[in-house]
Amino acid sequence: MKNAAVSETGRTWALPSPWRDARVAVVVPTYNEAGNIGELAARILALDLPNLRLIIADDDSPDGTGSLADDLAERANEEREGSMVVLHRKVKEGIGRAHLAGMQEALARGDEYVVQMDGDLSHRPEYIPHLLGTILATEAGVVIGSRYVVGGSSSARWGRHRRLLSRFAGLYVNTILHLSVRDPTGGFKIWHRDVLEVIDLDAIRSDGYSFQVEMNYLCKRLGRAIVEMPIHFEERNAGSSKISLAVQLESMVTPLVLRFGAQRQR
Repeated sequence: MKNAAVSETGRTWALPSPWRDARVAVVVPTYNEAGNIGELAARILALDLPNLRLIIADDDSPDGTGSLADDLAERANEEREGSMVVLHRKVKEGIGRAHLAGMQEALARGDEYVVQMDGDLSHRPEYIPHLLGTILATEAGVVIGSRYVVGGSSSARWGRHRRLLSRFAGLYVNTILHLSVRDPTGGFKIWHRDVLEVIDLDAIRSDGYSFQVEMNYLCKRLGRAIVEMPIHFEERNAGSSKISLAVQLESMVTPLVLRFGAQRQR
Protein backbone atom coordinates (compact mmCIF):
# COMPACT_ATOMS: atom_id res chain seq x y z
CA MET A 1 0.00 0.00 0.00
CA LYS A 2 1.13 3.56 -0.71
CA ASN A 3 -0.21 6.77 0.80
CA ALA A 4 -0.61 10.00 -1.16
CA ALA A 5 -0.50 13.44 0.40
CA VAL A 6 -3.35 15.86 -0.23
CA SER A 7 -3.93 19.55 0.37
CA GLU A 8 -6.31 20.95 2.98
CA THR A 9 -9.52 18.89 3.17
CA GLY A 10 -12.08 19.93 0.61
CA ARG A 11 -9.92 22.40 -1.29
CA THR A 12 -9.84 21.79 -5.04
CA TRP A 13 -6.48 21.53 -6.74
CA ALA A 14 -5.96 23.48 -9.94
CA LEU A 15 -4.14 20.89 -12.03
CA PRO A 16 -1.72 22.12 -14.70
CA SER A 17 -1.97 21.11 -18.34
CA PRO A 18 -1.69 18.48 -19.69
CA TRP A 19 -2.95 16.79 -16.48
CA ARG A 20 -6.15 18.82 -16.33
CA ASP A 21 -6.87 17.90 -19.95
CA ALA A 22 -7.08 14.14 -19.31
CA ARG A 23 -10.28 12.41 -20.42
CA VAL A 24 -12.00 11.57 -17.13
CA ALA A 25 -15.35 9.85 -16.66
CA VAL A 26 -17.13 10.09 -13.30
CA VAL A 27 -19.49 7.14 -12.80
CA VAL A 28 -22.31 7.63 -10.29
CA PRO A 29 -24.87 4.85 -9.68
CA THR A 30 -28.20 6.21 -8.45
CA TYR A 31 -31.35 4.82 -6.89
CA ASN A 32 -33.78 7.29 -5.33
CA GLU A 33 -31.30 10.18 -5.21
CA ALA A 34 -33.66 12.93 -6.43
CA GLY A 35 -32.71 15.06 -3.44
CA ASN A 36 -29.01 14.94 -4.31
CA ILE A 37 -28.64 14.60 -8.09
CA GLY A 38 -28.93 18.31 -8.91
CA GLU A 39 -26.26 19.52 -6.50
CA LEU A 40 -24.03 16.54 -7.26
CA ALA A 41 -24.10 17.12 -11.03
CA ALA A 42 -23.55 20.87 -10.64
CA ARG A 43 -20.50 20.40 -8.42
CA ILE A 44 -18.95 17.73 -10.65
CA LEU A 45 -19.47 19.66 -13.90
CA ALA A 46 -18.11 22.84 -12.30
CA LEU A 47 -14.67 21.27 -11.80
CA ASP A 48 -11.80 22.75 -13.79
CA LEU A 49 -11.42 19.61 -15.92
CA PRO A 50 -12.40 20.44 -19.51
CA ASN A 51 -12.62 16.80 -20.67
CA LEU A 52 -14.61 15.46 -17.73
CA ARG A 53 -17.71 13.39 -18.45
CA LEU A 54 -20.41 12.56 -15.88
CA ILE A 55 -22.10 9.17 -16.32
CA ILE A 56 -25.22 8.52 -14.23
CA ALA A 57 -26.32 4.86 -14.07
CA ASP A 58 -29.86 4.96 -12.70
CA ASP A 59 -31.65 1.77 -11.63
CA ASP A 60 -35.16 2.94 -12.60
CA SER A 61 -35.55 5.06 -9.45
CA PRO A 62 -39.20 5.35 -8.35
CA ASP A 63 -38.58 8.91 -7.12
CA GLY A 64 -37.80 10.19 -10.63
CA THR A 65 -34.01 10.47 -10.30
CA GLY A 66 -33.60 9.25 -13.88
CA SER A 67 -35.90 11.92 -15.32
CA LEU A 68 -34.16 14.64 -13.33
CA ALA A 69 -30.81 13.37 -14.62
CA ASP A 70 -32.11 13.51 -18.19
CA ASP A 71 -33.06 17.18 -17.74
CA LEU A 72 -29.66 17.97 -16.25
CA ALA A 73 -27.89 16.14 -19.08
CA GLU A 74 -29.84 18.01 -21.73
CA ARG A 75 -28.74 21.36 -20.29
CA ALA A 76 -25.15 20.23 -19.69
CA ASN A 77 -24.78 18.88 -23.22
CA GLU A 78 -26.02 22.16 -24.70
CA GLU A 79 -22.98 23.82 -23.10
CA ARG A 80 -20.53 21.01 -23.92
CA GLU A 81 -21.59 18.04 -25.99
CA GLY A 82 -21.08 14.67 -24.33
CA SER A 83 -20.38 16.12 -20.89
CA MET A 84 -23.19 14.12 -19.23
CA VAL A 85 -24.63 10.71 -20.05
CA VAL A 86 -27.58 8.98 -18.37
CA LEU A 87 -27.92 5.19 -18.46
CA HIS A 88 -31.41 3.94 -17.65
CA ARG A 89 -31.25 0.44 -16.22
CA LYS A 90 -34.59 -1.33 -16.14
CA VAL A 91 -33.71 -3.85 -13.42
CA LYS A 92 -32.31 -3.03 -9.98
CA GLU A 93 -29.32 -5.39 -9.84
CA GLY A 94 -27.23 -3.64 -7.20
CA ILE A 95 -24.67 -0.86 -7.01
CA GLY A 96 -21.89 -3.10 -8.34
CA ARG A 97 -23.75 -3.82 -11.58
CA ALA A 98 -24.53 -0.13 -12.01
CA HIS A 99 -20.84 0.75 -11.56
CA LEU A 100 -19.90 -1.85 -14.17
CA ALA A 101 -22.40 -0.45 -16.67
CA GLY A 102 -20.94 3.03 -16.18
CA MET A 103 -17.36 1.80 -16.48
CA GLN A 104 -18.11 -0.02 -19.71
CA GLU A 105 -19.77 3.11 -21.09
CA ALA A 106 -16.69 5.16 -20.20
CA LEU A 107 -14.35 2.68 -21.89
CA ALA A 108 -16.53 2.62 -25.00
CA ARG A 109 -16.33 6.41 -25.19
CA GLY A 110 -12.54 6.43 -24.95
CA ASP A 111 -12.13 7.93 -21.48
CA GLU A 112 -8.66 7.48 -19.95
CA TYR A 113 -9.52 7.53 -16.23
CA VAL A 114 -12.70 6.37 -14.51
CA VAL A 115 -13.85 7.76 -11.17
CA GLN A 116 -16.32 5.86 -8.98
CA MET A 117 -18.34 7.76 -6.40
CA ASP A 118 -21.63 7.58 -4.52
CA GLY A 119 -24.68 9.62 -5.49
CA ASP A 120 -25.57 10.83 -1.98
CA LEU A 121 -22.88 13.56 -1.58
CA SER A 122 -21.00 11.52 1.01
CA HIS A 123 -18.05 11.86 -1.39
CA ARG A 124 -17.04 15.45 -2.10
CA PRO A 125 -16.77 16.05 -5.86
CA GLU A 126 -14.02 18.59 -5.17
CA TYR A 127 -11.66 15.69 -4.41
CA ILE A 128 -11.77 14.47 -8.02
CA PRO A 129 -8.82 16.63 -9.19
CA HIS A 130 -6.87 15.33 -6.16
CA LEU A 131 -7.59 11.75 -7.23
CA LEU A 132 -6.60 12.50 -10.83
CA GLY A 133 -3.39 14.24 -9.78
CA THR A 134 -2.46 11.34 -7.52
CA ILE A 135 -2.96 8.62 -10.14
CA LEU A 136 -1.03 10.67 -12.70
CA ALA A 137 1.83 11.19 -10.25
CA THR A 138 2.13 7.50 -9.34
CA GLU A 139 2.17 4.15 -11.09
CA ALA A 140 -1.06 3.11 -9.38
CA GLY A 141 -3.72 1.03 -11.04
CA VAL A 142 -6.29 2.59 -8.74
CA VAL A 143 -6.34 5.41 -6.18
CA ILE A 144 -8.78 5.09 -3.28
CA GLY A 145 -10.18 8.08 -1.41
CA SER A 146 -9.53 6.71 2.07
CA ARG A 147 -11.09 7.45 5.44
CA TYR A 148 -8.41 5.54 7.33
CA VAL A 149 -5.01 6.85 6.24
CA VAL A 150 -3.37 9.81 7.94
CA GLY A 151 -5.46 12.89 7.20
CA GLY A 152 -8.61 10.91 6.43
CA SER A 153 -11.80 11.15 8.51
CA SER A 154 -15.50 10.34 8.67
CA SER A 155 -18.56 12.40 9.52
CA ALA A 156 -19.08 13.23 13.19
CA ARG A 157 -22.67 12.08 12.62
CA TRP A 158 -21.49 8.49 12.36
CA GLY A 159 -22.39 6.57 15.49
CA ARG A 160 -20.03 4.29 17.40
CA HIS A 161 -21.70 1.14 16.00
CA ARG A 162 -21.26 2.29 12.41
CA ARG A 163 -17.61 3.19 12.96
CA LEU A 164 -16.88 -0.19 14.54
CA LEU A 165 -18.70 -2.01 11.74
CA SER A 166 -16.69 -0.15 9.09
CA ARG A 167 -13.40 -0.87 10.85
CA PHE A 168 -14.31 -4.53 11.31
CA ALA A 169 -15.18 -4.84 7.61
CA GLY A 170 -11.73 -3.55 6.65
CA LEU A 171 -9.99 -5.87 9.11
CA TYR A 172 -12.05 -8.84 7.89
CA VAL A 173 -11.24 -8.18 4.22
CA ASN A 174 -7.52 -7.66 4.83
CA THR A 175 -7.24 -10.76 7.01
CA ILE A 176 -8.66 -12.95 4.26
CA LEU A 177 -7.31 -11.29 1.11
CA HIS A 178 -4.07 -9.68 2.38
CA LEU A 179 -4.73 -6.47 0.45
CA SER A 180 -2.82 -4.23 2.89
CA VAL A 181 -5.33 -1.47 2.16
CA ARG A 182 -6.65 0.56 5.08
CA ASP A 183 -10.00 1.34 3.47
CA PRO A 184 -10.68 -1.68 1.23
CA THR A 185 -14.45 -1.10 1.20
CA GLY A 186 -14.19 2.56 0.19
CA GLY A 187 -16.20 3.50 -2.89
CA PHE A 188 -14.51 6.76 -3.98
CA LYS A 189 -11.83 5.76 -6.49
CA ILE A 190 -10.13 6.54 -9.76
CA TRP A 191 -9.03 3.77 -12.13
CA HIS A 192 -6.48 3.69 -14.92
CA ARG A 193 -8.18 2.66 -18.15
CA ASP A 194 -5.61 -0.06 -18.86
CA VAL A 195 -6.45 -1.86 -15.60
CA LEU A 196 -10.17 -1.90 -16.40
CA GLU A 197 -9.38 -3.23 -19.88
CA VAL A 198 -7.41 -6.17 -18.47
CA ILE A 199 -9.93 -7.02 -15.74
CA ASP A 200 -12.79 -9.03 -17.23
CA LEU A 201 -15.61 -6.73 -16.12
CA ASP A 202 -18.23 -9.16 -17.43
CA ALA A 203 -16.90 -11.81 -15.05
CA ILE A 204 -17.25 -9.71 -11.86
CA ARG A 205 -19.32 -11.68 -9.35
CA SER A 206 -20.39 -9.02 -6.87
CA ASP A 207 -23.68 -7.16 -7.16
CA GLY A 208 -23.52 -4.99 -4.04
CA TYR A 209 -20.90 -3.05 -2.09
CA SER A 210 -18.51 -6.03 -2.06
CA PHE A 211 -17.87 -5.01 -5.67
CA GLN A 212 -15.29 -2.57 -4.24
CA VAL A 213 -13.38 -5.37 -2.54
CA GLU A 214 -13.48 -7.64 -5.58
CA MET A 215 -12.11 -4.91 -7.85
CA ASN A 216 -9.29 -4.14 -5.40
CA TYR A 217 -8.41 -7.82 -5.21
CA LEU A 218 -8.28 -8.18 -9.00
CA CYS A 219 -6.12 -5.06 -9.29
CA LYS A 220 -3.64 -6.48 -6.81
CA ARG A 221 -3.56 -9.83 -8.62
CA LEU A 222 -2.55 -7.93 -11.76
CA GLY A 223 0.46 -6.61 -9.84
CA ARG A 224 -0.75 -3.00 -9.98
CA ALA A 225 -0.29 -0.69 -7.01
CA ILE A 226 -3.22 0.49 -4.90
CA VAL A 227 -2.65 4.02 -3.57
CA GLU A 228 -4.74 5.57 -0.80
CA MET A 229 -5.39 9.30 -0.59
CA PRO A 230 -7.02 10.85 2.51
CA ILE A 231 -10.55 12.22 2.27
CA HIS A 232 -13.27 13.34 4.64
CA PHE A 233 -16.32 11.08 4.29
CA GLU A 234 -19.59 12.94 4.79
CA GLU A 235 -22.93 11.61 6.01
CA ARG A 236 -25.37 11.28 3.11
CA ASN A 237 -27.09 14.55 2.23
CA ALA A 238 -30.65 13.27 1.64
CA GLY A 239 -32.52 9.99 1.30
CA SER A 240 -31.81 6.69 3.02
CA SER A 241 -29.10 4.02 2.99
CA LYS A 242 -29.39 1.18 0.45
CA ILE A 243 -27.45 -1.39 2.53
CA SER A 244 -29.79 -4.36 3.00
CA LEU A 245 -29.22 -7.61 4.89
CA ALA A 246 -28.58 -9.39 1.57
CA VAL A 247 -25.90 -6.84 0.70
CA GLN A 248 -24.24 -7.33 4.10
CA LEU A 249 -24.25 -11.11 3.67
CA GLU A 250 -22.70 -10.81 0.21
CA SER A 251 -19.99 -8.60 1.69
CA MET A 252 -19.15 -11.33 4.21
CA VAL A 253 -19.07 -14.15 1.64
CA THR A 254 -17.27 -12.44 -1.25
CA PRO A 255 -13.75 -12.29 0.33
CA LEU A 256 -13.97 -16.02 1.14
CA VAL A 257 -15.05 -16.86 -2.42
CA LEU A 258 -12.26 -14.73 -3.90
CA ARG A 259 -9.56 -16.22 -1.68
CA PHE A 260 -10.47 -19.89 -1.70
CA GLY A 261 -12.00 -19.93 -5.17
CA ALA A 262 -8.71 -18.60 -6.54
CA GLN A 263 -6.81 -21.32 -4.67
CA ARG A 264 -8.99 -24.04 -6.20
CA GLN A 265 -8.37 -22.58 -9.66
CA ARG A 266 -4.60 -22.75 -9.09
